[in-house]
Amino acid sequence: MKKIAVIPARYAATRFHAKLMQPLGNKTVIRHTYDNTLATGLFDDVMVATDSPIIFQEITSNGGHAVMSIKEHESGSDRIAEAVQYLDVDIIINIQGDEPFVNRQTIADLVAVFDDHTVSVGSLMHKLIDPDMVANPNVVKVITDKRGDALYFSRSPIPFNRSADPATSFFRHMGIYGYRKSALMQFIQWPISALEYAEKLEQLRYLENGVKIRMVETSVETIGIDTPDDLTRAQQYLNELNRLI
Repeated sequence: MKKIAVIPARYAATRFHAKLMQPLGNKTVIRHTYDNTLATGLFDDVMVATDSPIIFQEITSNGGHAVMSIKEHESGSDRIAEAVQYLDVDIIINIQGDEPFVNRQTIADLVAVFDDHTVSVGSLMHKLIDPDMVANPNVVKVITDKRGDALYFSRSPIPFNRSADPATSFFRHMGIYGYRKSALMQFIQWPISALEYAEKLEQLRYLENGVKIRMVETSVETIGIDTPDDLTRAQQYLNELNRLI
C-alpha cells in the first residue's frame, strides 16, 4: 500500500491565533510536526496542506513539501482531500499540525490497522487519568465498542459516570487519523452533520453516515497546542527531552 502523511495547517485559529507559527525551541510548531513526521520513515511522502503563504514559505524554505489550498475548507479532512484527490495513494494519515511530538510507534500502530480490509478510517486514543482533563471541553473524549470501533466522540465527559465508579475509564481522542483514500473522498461529498456542527468535531460526520472509526489505544500522550498554556507545557517537555539527549 502506498502511504502518505498530510498535515492540514490553517494560519488562523479561534483559541490561539497563528499557533502553528509560534516558536518552540529553535523551530516553529509546524516545523516540529513536519520534521518529526518525516523522521518516522513510515511514508512515501509527507506534505503540509495550508491556506497560508506564511506556513507554505516556512515549510518550503526549509526543504519541506507543502501545497497551497485552492478552496476554503471547514475541516482538516476537507483540506487534505483537495490535496490528495489526484494522487495515486492508498492510505492517508492526517497528522494534526498542532501536535509537534509525533511518535513513530504510535503512527506505525495506526497504519497497521489497515491490514484489516474492513477498516476504512482509524484514529488514536489515550487513557485519561486527570479529572480536570476529563472535564475540559478542549480535550475530546471517545467511547468504543468491544471491537474498538468508536461509538461517539464528545467534548463532554463520556461516559457519564452516574454511579461515581472509580473503575470507569475515560479516553482522550488524539487528533491523528488514517483513511483509505476512497473513504476520504466519500467524506467530502457529505454535508456537515448535525452532531458535527454541535460539537465542532469533524469525525462525527463519519459516524452519522454509518462509517466506523477503528480506535487504537496508545500509552504515548502527545501535547496538542490549543492555547498559550499548551505551548508553555510543550516547551517544558521539549526542554526535558533535550536534557535527556
